[in-house]
Amino acid sequence: MGLQERMVLPSDAPVPDGAVDAGTAPPASRAERLAASGDAVLVTLETDAREPDPGLLAAASVYAWLGVTYFRVPESQADGMRQVLDMVASIEGARPPAAARRGLA
Repeated sequence: MGLQERMVLPSDAPVPDGAVDAGTAPPASRAERLAASGDAVLVTLETDAREPDPGLLAAASVYAWLGVTYFRVPESQADGMRQVLDMVASIEGARPPAAARRGLA
């Protein structure tokens, strides 16, 4: 699993140079296969929600874990997407957590 920096792009952004477009909400197996080939992969996620869409964000976390590099999402989802991608990177060990807390009971 490559640990490339992931990016959130606007819905109308073109496919970045050198990236493979996996399509809109592709099957996870397709995204994983494309990422395993070493290519940067673009996935487009769509929603009409104006608030953060939990389903879209959950799908994004799976795609990120599988190695997808670029995410095209509606502007209303961009902030939530960045948080999801940061969390996945922290779980992978690619970046430190934003805040470390210990539970003392």
